[in-house]
Amino acid sequence: MPLTLTLTEGVLPVGTEKEAVKQITDSLLKTHGLSGNTLMTPNITANVHIVPKGSSFSGGKEFLGAWAEWKVPSFALADDAVIKQHFAEVTEIIFKLSGGKQPKDNIYVNVLHAVDGGWNLDGVAMTNEELGEAISKG
Repeated sequence: MPLTLTLTEGVLPVGTEKEAVKQITDSLLKTHGLSGNTLMTPNITANVHIVPKGSSFSGGKEFLGAWAEWKVPSFALADDAVIKQHFAEVTEIIFKLSGGKQPKDNIYVNVLHAVDGGWNLDGVAMTNEELGEAISKG
């Protein structure tokens, strides 16, 4: 389940990106009741993209932004309560790591869902049911 964390340069102090990824990963696992799951933990991956100042825009004007985007199977981040809790936690993580400087209204979190069967683990395409079975063993 890849996370793409995109930050305008300067949103987080240099070097805190790793801590952001760790905390966001932990939040996703926790909100799904999967903390410590040996299958899911290593299958949550992340890429961090730092966008140069002057390359992020809101309403056509330059600004400093932070975006956390998940790509997950359709059963993950599908419950309203889980979504609200996780998105609030991600917002708070970025806010705190920014030293309280990044406005919360410029921190964006979203999720893209894969179609059933459009996901793989260990190089094998799996349906949601197959994924669920594999995850339950972890």
